[in-house]
Amino acid sequence: MKVLIAATPLMGHINPLLAIGRLLTKRGDDVLVTTSAAFAMKVEGAGLRFASYPDDGASEFRETGLPAGPERYRREFARRFIDPMPVQAEALRALIASERPDIVVAGSMFLGVLPLLLDRERPRPPIVTVNISFLFLDRPDKAPVGMGLPPAKTEAERAHYAMLGAGMDAAFVNPVRAYTDAMLARMGLPPLPASLPHSIALLPDAFLQPTVPAFEYDFQTLPPGLRFVGLLPSAPSAAQPRPDWWHELDRGRPVVLVTQGTLANHDFSELLEPTLQALADRDDLLVIATTGGRPVESIGVPIPANARVAPFLPFDALLPKVDLFVTNGGYGSVSMALAAGVPIVSAGLTEDKAEINARIAWSGAGLDLATNTPSAAALREATGTVLGDSRFRERAGMLSDAFAGRDARREILSALDDLTRAGTHSARSRLASSGPLRAAHSNDAGSPAQHRRAS
Repeated sequence: MKVLIAATPLMGHINPLLAIGRLLTKRGDDVLVTTSAAFAMKVEGAGLRFASYPDDGASEFRETGLPAGPERYRREFARRFIDPMPVQAEALRALIASERPDIVVAGSMFLGVLPLLLDRERPRPPIVTVNISFLFLDRPDKAPVGMGLPPAKTEAERAHYAMLGAGMDAAFVNPVRAYTDAMLARMGLPPLPASLPHSIALLPDAFLQPTVPAFEYDFQTLPPGLRFVGLLPSAPSAAQPRPDWWHELDRGRPVVLVTQGTLANHDFSELLEPTLQALADRDDLLVIATTGGRPVESIGVPIPANARVAPFLPFDALLPKVDLFVTNGGYGSVSMALAAGVPIVSAGLTEDKAEINARIAWSGAGLDLATNTPSAAALREATGTVLGDSRFRERAGMLSDAFAGRDARREILSALDDLTRAGTHSARSRLASSGPLRAAHSNDAGSPAQHRRAS
């Protein structure tokens, strides 16, 4: 099978797609990855063929001329993800013409697939979207996506959520949809069938969600092509050198791992530094910190005697030795921690982190401090609570069992194989299903217990 993979050039977006690329090449498929030239070595280092498209730094754009707020977020979102859409679509069409792939696999924020999905005239191969974050469907309880609100339990909460949702629609969702529709119109294409996030999940022939139902809210009705596939396999780390302190992980002290990931790690005073300070006097703990690739010298506080630091660490080998994960809420690392049964303390509101961290608290697998800048005192109390209360580890263990019950390799490969056997698809079936999905908003959003049964 020939596979064309399209990835937004951000580390957290590239890695899930490379994991799928490695699965495919391991069984003998021919895989070509398109992303920006900055990731050529990473793609080729994974044993995959590479073709670039001109991103021109769009994916890392930051608006510096506006304060935090809806207008700034709209501009950043548009520049990073919507503006590149025509260039991405043109690159995809050219590669489809020259490479003749059997299937296209794209990251969920690679919006260049939308013009292909909405074009009913030109033929295309089947298109699969792989989500790189939480399931961002429109909520049945009308809660605005992005604010980190748990499912509503009462009519009063639903009414409050509806009011907040109307404000979010006016400030962000509707302008983003209008901006996207205008760009599609200039390309001679019809408008989106729903909000942009909902359309991203609704339109593809398959939408792969890399988690288990127990870590997601109950949306009542899901897009027909959506599949929960479990934990994506991580890159092989057996050959990665271990730091000289690695043996200390097996000396009996509880291990606390803290990270700010690889994107929101420009200011370690937000989480990494206060965590080191909060736990500096806990001689009974071993604190492991990773800087996400930044120099260790970037940490602006003294490294306590009970702490060890490295730029990168192999999470697949490390997490089974960890007792608590402190994070700002990166989706990939959170999923890996839960799959390993590790409870979590989270603190982060930027990008998609408010929603991811809200799910950590809602699932019972940890505490969400609901801030970008937790104090050392708050972190000390939260880590003590989660380490001292067995219910957090028990709930994380239940999620670990749910992850273990899903064979991600089989789920992913069968989804792709089913589509290639069926041949070329159009977007008509996805467009037709948008009505029932909107109607589902009158229902309640469910509970963790329902998801435990579903998983």
